[in-house]
Amino acid sequence: MDPNEARPQIQNQPPAKAAAGHFRTALIVDDHPLFCDALSMTLKSVAGIARIDTAESLDAAMEHIAQNGPPEIIVLDLNLPDVTGLDGLMRLKAVAGNVPIVVVSSMSESRMVSSTIHAGAAGFVPKHSQRPVFRAAFETIGAGEVFLPEGVVLTKTPEQPVNDQSEAVERLALLTRQQSRILQLICEGRLNKQIAYELSIAETTVKTHVTAIMRKLGVQTRTQAVLIAQMASFSNVLRETD
Repeated sequence: MDPNEARPQIQNQPPAKAAAGHFRTALIVDDHPLFCDALSMTLKSVAGIARIDTAESLDAAMEHIAQNGPPEIIVLDLNLPDVTGLDGLMRLKAVAGNVPIVVVSSMSESRMVSSTIHAGAAGFVPKHSQRPVFRAAFETIGAGEVFLPEGVVLTKTPEQPVNDQSEAVERLALLTRQQSRILQLICEGRLNKQIAYELSIAETTVKTHVTAIMRKLGVQTRTQAVLIAQMASFSNVLRETD
């Protein structure tokens, strides 16, 4: 009889460790070493993440993923030395697949947060948030939901008449991973032949993708597609909110 009574006691005990979310590995992309160290300690404490790697630039992050495979979650700063606006987030999404990317940035105005989420981020945490906020963020993202800072309401369409930036972000979010890679190369001035060589695909395949890209972006020329990509920049957002 004693064993029968002991069994429910063991089953009813809480887990030995109640970690926020379920992530075991993370990659922090930020060019400030001290912040990386502090954030690593915070995430290990509040989210129970066992392994945390860091990268000081977008290129370093992409190289890390290529060599080691993607982590279970990525923490990204928008203000990197080799990134302009939201292109870093979109390029990272193209190589990271379905890995959630949470943006941690000091640029936390509502319009910026909305644009970041529309571009595919799984959440946004203001850079100087306290530990409980990071805990809540990783719990929310771990549950498959999007995390927004307190007081921020995600808008599908901007309230201001000047709405090209947000509309551009929403259109870019429609692109597949391969299409995002091709658009990035187009923005770098590559021709179809060069893109085909870079991605090891046929030139006819590149042309098919370019046609699909322009259809999704609602443009008729490569130049217009590049302009759409350039609109998705926080430098534009900053000018609009000044």
